[in-house]
Amino acid sequence: MNDVDTANALRLWQESAPGAVVLDGFHALKHALRFGADVRLAVTSDKEAALALAAELAGDLTDTLRRSLVDVSADELRELVPKAHPTRVAALAVRRERTENLAALEAVDRRSPVVVLDNPRNLGNVGAVVRLAAGFGATGVVTTGELDPWHPNVVRAGAGLHYATAVERLSPDEFPPGPLYALDPEGEDIRSVTLPDDALLAFGSERHGLSAGLRSRADTLLALPMRPQVSSYNLATSVAMALFHWGGPN
Repeated sequence: MNDVDTANALRLWQESAPGAVVLDGFHALKHALRFGADVRLAVTSDKEAALALAAELAGDLTDTLRRSLVDVSADELRELVPKAHPTRVAALAVRRERTENLAALEAVDRRSPVVVLDNPRNLGNVGAVVRLAAGFGATGVVTTGELDPWHPNVVRAGAGLHYATAVERLSPDEFPPGPLYALDPEGEDIRSVTLPDDALLAFGSERHGLSAGLRSRADTLLALPMRPQVSSYNLATSVAMALFHWGGPN
C-alpha cells in the first residue's frame, strides 16, 4: 500500500475504483493482506479504533495498518462506500488475475476439491461459500451463469477471502479436470462415498437446483442426509457439509 495523505485519498479512490475490488470492512482488509492482495488504498474514519481492532485480532498486521490506513471523515467514508461496514474501514485492491486462478484450478497435483456453484443467484450465499472454501483449504470456487463472483457484495460476504482461494466464473466446458460429484436429492448418500482430493463438488442454484446440463455431466450424484419433510439446506450449509465429509484442512 502506498503512503497517501488525507487530501488525496478521495481523489485516488475515485481514480482507482473502476475495476478495483472493494474491501468493505476491517476483516476483509485483514484477510486480503494476509493472502497477498495488492491493496492500493485503505481508509478509515476511526483509525484509533481500527488499530485497536488490529492489536486484538491481527497483531501481524498492526504496523502495516498503522503506516497505511488513511484518515478520512465519516462523511467522506460514506461517499466512498455508501453502506460502509461498522468497523469503518474500506480499501481498494487489485482483482486476482484470471491466469493465477486457472493455474491453481487446473493443477495436475491438486490436493483439495473445487466447489462448483451452478448458476447461483444470491450474492451473499456465494460469498459465504468462498469463505468456507478458504477455511477448508479448498482449491477454489467456480461459478457458472451471469453472477460475478467478485461482485462487491460477494467479496464483503466472503470477508476478503477471495485472495485465499481461486475464485472464477467458468462455463462447464472450461471446468478443471477431476471427477464431478453433483449434489442431488436422488443421489447416493454422501456418507457412503469417499471424496477424492481432486473432486469437483457441484451444487445447484438456491431455487432451481442443478441444471440439466450439469447434472448430465456428473460422474456421481450424491445426496446429503436430510430428515423427511425438510425440503432443503441453505447453499453454504450444503457446501460446508460436503467439505467436512471430504476431510478439511490437514
